[in-house]
Amino acid sequence: MDLGIKGRRALVCASSKGLGRGCAEALAAEGVNLILNGRGGEALEATASAIRAAYGVEVTAIPADITTEQGQSAVLAVSEGIDILVTNAGGPPPGMWTDWGRDDFIAAFDANLLTPIALIKALLPAMMDRGWGRIVNITSVAVKAPIPVLGLSNTARSGLTGYVAGVSRQVAGSGVTINNLLPGLHDTDRLAMLDKVDAAASGVSEQAARESRVATVPAGRFGTAEEFGAACAWLCSDKAGFVIGQNILLDGGAFPGAL
Repeated sequence: MDLGIKGRRALVCASSKGLGRGCAEALAAEGVNLILNGRGGEALEATASAIRAAYGVEVTAIPADITTEQGQSAVLAVSEGIDILVTNAGGPPPGMWTDWGRDDFIAAFDANLLTPIALIKALLPAMMDRGWGRIVNITSVAVKAPIPVLGLSNTARSGLTGYVAGVSRQVAGSGVTINNLLPGLHDTDRLAMLDKVDAAASGVSEQAARESRVATVPAGRFGTAEEFGAACAWLCSDKAGFVIGQNILLDGGAFPGAL
């Protein structure tokens, strides 16, 4: 299927690896030119080089911490004419409710709530003026089914979900869509970190923790960055113009609800 976005220009945040890279590669495969961002310059440039070689699209790599004002300024300085925005940032650390103070919540809000909002506000007006745009936020299944040890993430990402619910409907008539992708358990560095935390807390091996986790997924496996990226590319396509303000789960059937 031709997604109708060849020649468009996309900013994909936190895209040197994991789900962000999966989204970047899927867009590049459709002929979308990219601005990639990540904190690690070496890994980011390696990803940019690989995508250029594989897909023949223009790729600009901006090493910066997108959760800071300086990082956002560096990325936005080269983001004129962006048609597609994919927001993404690493999740805050797990813990217990007794572990978190005000500073922890502010850091989580900065990364997973205020940064996406800042990028949306910066790039949305020009999309509206051109009459076309796609914004996809990578959030978490935790906004649908809160995860007790991820209270910081539950709180910040739920706030973004509420923000998108209103804004997406305010701008829908302009040709711009805003939606959220909610990843469940995908085989990324974040999952490996959670396995390590669980293993230490339970006194089992990391492999045992991993096997216990995959047993909770009806699909019988973890998701991949490639299939996550494919879903993102479709949401960014001409074919998804009637999808407004939605929260789309990619969790292998783990969420037990019907709606």
